[in-house]
Amino acid sequence: MRGLTGEVQPHYRPYVEWVEKLSPEHLAQKRQEADVLFQRVGITFAVYGEEAGAERLIPFDIIPRIIPAADWRTLERGLAQRVKALNLFLRDIYNEQSILKEGIIPPRKVLENAQYRSVMQGMRVPGGTYAHVAGVDIVRAGEGDFYVLEDNLRVPSGVSYMLENRKMMMRLFPEAFARNEVAPIDHYPDVLLDTLRQVAPEGVSDPIVVLLTPGSYNSAYFEHTFLAQQMGVELVEGQDLVVRDQTVYMRTTRGPKRVDVIYRRIDDDFLDPQVFRPDSLLGVPGLFSAYRAGRVTLANAIGTGVADDKSMYPHVPELIEYYLGEKPILKNVPTWQLRRKEDMHYVLEHLQELVIKEAHGSGGYGMLVGPASTMAQRADFRERILAHPEKYIAQPTLTLSTCPTFVERGMAPRHIDLRPFVLSGKEVRMVPGGLTRVALQEGSLVVNSSQGGGTKDTWVLER
Repeated sequence: MRGLTGEVQPHYRPYVEWVEKLSPEHLAQKRQEADVLFQRVGITFAVYGEEAGAERLIPFDIIPRIIPAADWRTLERGLAQRVKALNLFLRDIYNEQSILKEGIIPPRKVLENAQYRSVMQGMRVPGGTYAHVAGVDIVRAGEGDFYVLEDNLRVPSGVSYMLENRKMMMRLFPEAFARNEVAPIDHYPDVLLDTLRQVAPEGVSDPIVVLLTPGSYNSAYFEHTFLAQQMGVELVEGQDLVVRDQTVYMRTTRGPKRVDVIYRRIDDDFLDPQVFRPDSLLGVPGLFSAYRAGRVTLANAIGTGVADDKSMYPHVPELIEYYLGEKPILKNVPTWQLRRKEDMHYVLEHLQELVIKEAHGSGGYGMLVGPASTMAQRADFRERILAHPEKYIAQPTLTLSTCPTFVERGMAPRHIDLRPFVLSGKEVRMVPGGLTRVALQEGSLVVNSSQGGGTKDTWVLER
């Protein structure tokens, strides 16, 4: 909100002039109202391993994060470029494998990756699009540059919180929107549905779209129900679908109804017990046969995880140059790959300065934040790295940008990131903004909801 000199930045001035007239008591009351409303609507997040129902509210902060129009235009171009390159990479490795044959990326790194799905080899998907919905995590650091922390191409979540946060802010503070030209985001479900309809199997003019959920015990079940309702499509579980003659049907009270596009929120391994995990009760037996026959589209495609794996992350700038012939617009965080001996030795000597992540990890788990770690934690990670160096990467501890956050003593800076959602069909589209996640603990860099982080509304100014 304020620059290095302490002056309010231009894009925040109208908001600051308004909010400084409000008392801390008034803001505290509004925050309590938000908690009550979120609880009433059922906007919860399931936390695995916890008892007592294992659900809780995601803390919501009432101070918005504001992004100038010019910054968003840069982000928009950089995100579109990045996701295009990742889709081209996925199309290539599951077909011609040019990038592997030319030695740009070692074949072993792709073909032996835990997320690589050999059953997809030689298979064409509609429009060559594999990652129809991507959630790319962005941070601002250093001199104010944008950095990509990671690319989420499997089943990225969080967009329902982005939409509900906006609805909540408009309900609590309608007068604030009158003072700021904030770009709308409420059309996201329409853009998502249109994107899904665009990638229907060839020859289908009026596709039937469904959202496939693992069920009510999944951590993102609220989002599944929310998106299905907002798009006006059926929310289904595996038991609601059946495959006959390589065609997927949905069981209805009026008999079977053909399904053309499945927006799946189930991991690869659980989609089809005949091809992946035989013990899965979440998927649909025979689904892959219909998929391979081109009778149904899965969004996202099977096997996208190999492109968002943290071991592949350091190569994304090379992918952009190789497939698009362009320089990356958004920066990568410098990354040490511990499978390289020289990288491993450096990291082991500087554990207290670096962030260590599992190559296949997610959700903020399985990581070491060096500056905030204990000697015992560092010793534990040293042993893990020595045993399996290829399972880890390391990055410098970035000085992440902060945003004012309403805490017990009033406004205070807390570290944030941003997850914009990139939709790919016949074109790449996104709504202005994304989900801003905030590390609520003072000094913490971990923003994940599963690790105690919260969210806030993201305002992209229209000019």
